Amino acid sequence: MPDLSVAIVCCNNAATIGRTLESVRGMAREIVAVDGGSTDGTLDLLAQHNARIVSSPWLGHVRTKQLALDHCAGPWVLCLDSDESAEPELRRSIERVLASEIAADVAGFEINRKVFYAGAFLHHAWQPEWRLRLVRRGRVRWGGVDPHDGLRVEGEPGPSRVIRLDGDLRHDSIDSISEFLGKQVQYGRISAAGLHAMGVRSGPARLLISPAGAFVKQLVLKRAFLDGWRGWLAAASAATAALAKHAALIELQRRAPDHRRDADR
Repeated sequence: MPDLSVAIVCCNNAATIGRTLESVRGMAREIVAVDGGSTDGTLDLLAQHNARIVSSPWLGHVRTKQLALDHCAGPWVLCLDSDESAEPELRRSIERVLASEIAADVAGFEINRKVFYAGAFLHHAWQPEWRLRLVRRGRVRWGGVDPHDGLRVEGEPGPSRVIRLDGDLRHDSIDSISEFLGKQVQYGRISAAGLHAMGVRSGPARLLISPAGAFVKQLVLKRAFLDGWRGWLAAASAATAALAKHAALIELQRRAPDHRRDADR
C-alpha cells in the first residue's frame, strides 16, 4: 500500500461519493473528507470506508479544498472531488509511480479528467482536461478564483517537476442536463463575483461573443460533435456558463459602477 492520503470535500453527495470511495479502496493509508454537514447518507458511506471526517462550513472551493489537503498526513495526496473516481488504468498508474523512483524529484502528477454522462464518456468535449491532483504534500497549494480552483506548485526549494499519468479520472458531474445547466448558472454567478472583486468588468459585446465562442470551442475545436447528442448538450452547457458569468458580472458592475478594465475571459 503506497504511503498515500486521499483528500475529498463533500456535502450531500451520496449519489456519487460511493464510486469515489470504491475507486480508492485499499489504495491509500487514509481518506480525509471535509464535510459541510451532509444529511443524505454521505457520512455513512464515509464511515464504511474508514474515512476521517473533518466537519467544516463551506469556505469556498479553494479554501475548503486546501483545508482537506492540510489535514492529510501522507507524503503524497490524491485530491478528489466527491463526483470523481479513478478508472482502473489510472489506479494502476498511481500505484506504479509511487512504488518507483520516478516520484523522487516530482512535485506532482497531472491526471486527465473525463466527463461520464448518460452511460458514456465524453471523449471530446472538454478534452483533454489535465488536472494536477496527485501531489507531494508541502509542495502545492490550492489557488484560482472560485469556482475555478486548481493546485499550484509552490516556489523553491523542493521538487518542482510535474508529470502526466496514464488513465482517466471519471467525472460524474452531469446527472441530468437540466440540473447541470442550473449548476452552470450557479458557477457563473460565483465566478462573476470573484472576477468583479478582482476588478474585471464585462459589457454587451462580451455577453454576445463569449457564449457563442464557448459553444464553438467545444463543438468545433474540441470536436464535441463526435460525442453525438451528448456533445451538443455539453457545448450548450459551456455556452450557458459563459452567458451566466457575463450577465452576472454586468449586473454587479451596474450596481457599483467601476469600469477599470474589460473582462478578458
